[in-house]
Amino acid sequence: MIQTGKQILESPLHDIHVGLGATMSEHSGWSVPESYGDVLVEYAEVREGGCGIIDTSNRGRILVSGTEAVQFLNGLITNDMKTLAVNSWMPAAFPNVQGRLIASVRVVRLKDEGTDKNISPAFLLDTEAATHERVLKTIERFTLAGDFRVTDVTNQTAQLSVKGSKAADVVRAALGDTVANLSPNQSIQIDWAQGNPDGDDPDQVTKALIVMRESEANEAGFEFVVNADQAASLWDRLKNAGASPVGYAALEILRIEAGVPRYGVDMDETNVVTETALDDAVSYTKGCYVGQEIIARIKYRGHVAKKLTGVVFEQPVKVAAGATIHSVDGKEVGRITSITDSPRLRRTIALAYLKYDYLAAGTSVRITSADQEFAGQVTELPFVSTASP
Repeated sequence: MIQTGKQILESPLHDIHVGLGATMSEHSGWSVPESYGDVLVEYAEVREGGCGIIDTSNRGRILVSGTEAVQFLNGLITNDMKTLAVNSWMPAAFPNVQGRLIASVRVVRLKDEGTDKNISPAFLLDTEAATHERVLKTIERFTLAGDFRVTDVTNQTAQLSVKGSKAADVVRAALGDTVANLSPNQSIQIDWAQGNPDGDDPDQVTKALIVMRESEANEAGFEFVVNADQAASLWDRLKNAGASPVGYAALEILRIEAGVPRYGVDMDETNVVTETALDDAVSYTKGCYVGQEIIARIKYRGHVAKKLTGVVFEQPVKVAAGATIHSVDGKEVGRITSITDSPRLRRTIALAYLKYDYLAAGTSVRITSADQEFAGQVTELPFVSTASP
């Protein structure tokens, strides 16, 4: 179980990770498996034709429901909840009144609650550990304003991610065709049996499994939310079907290769939402929401002053996050936020903010770090795009 009395929180799968020999580290107040022994092997499970399983239970999970849930959420986030169908999900962002980023989230439309005459939409908000409390505080203040119910289920649930070209095969073997055949951005709530894949024993069935089809690392993927006491059973089911444990060191490489920004590293409340490469999270047709005027004005009257993009180096180099970026004529034009050596590309790659005039792919730049200067080139995101259909 999650140890809420401790400063460092633990996933329901903590003991399993330790038993597998994982080196544990701290991420946003959670103890997570950094590696199970060989980061490059774990990376290859996802990128080179296999399937990895990652414990993502440190992410925040918040249930929102009520007859006015769509109305309230639509006034708070950048994407259009009215267009989100049952059993699907979309990315969104919570901005403040200045259009700056509070959090990025995934919003899952669950089965409606209530009767035909009193339909109560239900949603799951999935967000980074670093923004869990920020999202919760942002939406909780509306619980007395109408029929809008908020329940933080992070401590009662676990979350698992399965990624790689064989992800669908693994999920099919573990949970059947219905789950494996989900299309991108679809979701489903299913009954599943802990011990028997066919679910013949009703005593072994739980209804607390939510599945999302996604491709966050630009690989075929599925995200699972399950009751905490069922997490070990689901982990074993997926692992026995062919998924190999992958730690957060390999996940960080995959994240940067996919061009996915991380809160507190690549983006925070100093960034306007549209600076952060979260373009799919913003609707420009939905109407008013907090910060909408600023975000819309930037789009229709010009452009952001800077934006998150990619920088590639000719070879592996030692450059620190925070390093400044200069143009070839010596002007300071940006800074590095995340950096890693890409096994796929065999060179160092970085996420970086660059001024608008230097965002064109192929632009030559110079990066200064520890009194050394390195040549780099601007590139579009993602660095690696190998998502399976």
